[in-house]
Amino acid sequence: MQIITLNLNGIRAAAKKGFLSWLVEQSADIVCVQELKAQMPDLVEDMLKPNGYHGYFHCAEQKGYSGVGVYSRIQPDRVIEGVGIAEIDAEGRFLQVTYGQLSIISLYLPSGSSGEHRQAAKFFFMEKFFPILKTLKDSGQEIILCGDWNIAHQEIDLKNWRANQKNSGFLPEERMWLSKVLDEVGFIDVFRLLNNEPDQYTWWSNRGQAWANNVGWRIDYQIATPGIASKARKVSIYKTERFSDHAPLIIDYNHTI
Repeated sequence: MQIITLNLNGIRAAAKKGFLSWLVEQSADIVCVQELKAQMPDLVEDMLKPNGYHGYFHCAEQKGYSGVGVYSRIQPDRVIEGVGIAEIDAEGRFLQVTYGQLSIISLYLPSGSSGEHRQAAKFFFMEKFFPILKTLKDSGQEIILCGDWNIAHQEIDLKNWRANQKNSGFLPEERMWLSKVLDEVGFIDVFRLLNNEPDQYTWWSNRGQAWANNVGWRIDYQIATPGIASKARKVSIYKTERFSDHAPLIIDYNHTI
């Protein structure tokens, strides 16, 4: 089983950059996407059902904002949109697809970088989502949470960590929260199971020469329960083409759905 996750920074913009053409050439079983920046009427057939994939989407109420999706080779047993909290679900941040005892979730945590009001929304999400993570972990299912968490966990996960300690995405409170997700709740950062190298980033600012100089952040994850995490066999970040300011995170698991 191969799973890809990618923040598209707008599905229509990513499509113009070749994302859909690339997608249908992949062997992935499941592709989780975030930041659709589109409503359902905006999605053309190639976006709804790329060749060989079933598409599922949870859009934000606000036009041109947020939204998550899942492309799946096989139809899931169940699809769950949202977490049941109005303020979060209005922003289209959580979509769960279930295959027997395995659930894959496309997740998009808020960014707090645009101002204090959005950082407050991010902290609200973190507070409300933590018990949901515990419930997922205790559900008896294997879970893989794929997406843009908008948090770089450790110093190794961003190039300029010293300069960013007071910036959203690398605040001590955010890092501690993610540590609790891993250490207390018991989820696994699957990428770091197989790759402990520095300079492994998934997002680069569009300012300056961040991409060219690999001045990036690792904020996109596949975070999983231990059982399915232990089946991960290969991880990679695809950088040959650019569809977004993020790069696809690709993980292969020794598992069949």
